[in-house]
Amino acid sequence: MSYEINPDITRATTLDARFYADHAAWDTCRTRIFARSWQWLGDTHDVREPESLSPRDLLPGLLDEPLLLARDKSGELRCLSNVCTHRGNILVKSACKSADIRCGYHSRRFTLDGRMTFMPEFTEAKDFPRAADDLTSPAFAEWRGHAFVNLDRDAVLPPVFAELDMQLGGMPVADFAPDPASAQDFEVAAHWALYVENYLEGFHIPYVHGGLNAAIDYGSYRTECLPGAVLQVAHAREGEPAFDLQDEGRPVAALYWWLFPNLMLNFYPWGLSVNRVVPLTLSRTRVEFRSYVWKPELRSRGAGSGLDRVEAEDEAVVEAVQRGVRSRLYPGGRYSPTREAGVHHFHQLLTAALG
Repeated sequence: MSYEINPDITRATTLDARFYADHAAWDTCRTRIFARSWQWLGDTHDVREPESLSPRDLLPGLLDEPLLLARDKSGELRCLSNVCTHRGNILVKSACKSADIRCGYHSRRFTLDGRMTFMPEFTEAKDFPRAADDLTSPAFAEWRGHAFVNLDRDAVLPPVFAELDMQLGGMPVADFAPDPASAQDFEVAAHWALYVENYLEGFHIPYVHGGLNAAIDYGSYRTECLPGAVLQVAHAREGEPAFDLQDEGRPVAALYWWLFPNLMLNFYPWGLSVNRVVPLTLSRTRVEFRSYVWKPELRSRGAGSGLDRVEAEDEAVVEAVQRGVRSRLYPGGRYSPTREAGVHHFHQLLTAALG
């Protein structure tokens, strides 16, 4: 099947419902979208010191690519393949400090920039070593204490990060404290795109999220579509926690940034909630929640409070939609030009990537 979206939202029809049951489209998303896009690899707090190593798995359950963050003696941070170039052994299994990388299988060694330096019993091997014996480095960037990677080595960090920097200004995001005790993974019985669609519109807030609706001014809720991203701005009701910054002359309760295809950076007055969406099957998705705290005294108030409750409400409605889009009697719907610009933008990016 082929999928396309009319760029005119006032005339456009949503994705053909068959997309959510299409195995070929799901496989294409895996190879053309997730394996070629910038992905969050977590924070860099455990590799702040020189000669630090931290293994990371890229999208477990979907891509399962073993990677390694390595900060060398000079302080430069890199991302390397965590697979030995000899026989494919996993090199580093837990975060540690080391001046080099050593394979525990046959003792091949690498510098912290990935160059192979030692291999026993290879004196008779011809044309050895070669460039292929070094560890591969995917495209990598560290942004405000967080690691991002793209398996396409020639990829360039998208401009949305410059937009983020402009909006956040001097907010000390890199110094927000990780809160591992609140880290949670949720498995949702729904297609990954349905979860993203639900996130990208505030249309459902008054009907699904009573607590959140009481903390924000739904009437002034706005959505901004950017290249490869969507920003949703929620203004605070009077008396509710807000940022020092203002938007259109109003206090801001939350900044909801979505980066194509599967990352949510939710900024609240208390700090940052990172949500990563990982497709597992056509009808099962893992959503990972990680918190980084700036002002803990604001954690239980305003738009950023009760996130577990909001997630449970979202899961219930998304799982109901999953059942609905599989109906033989549902062909697809229309977009609200007022409230669903973010969903329309996502569908355009999605169908363009699918080709």
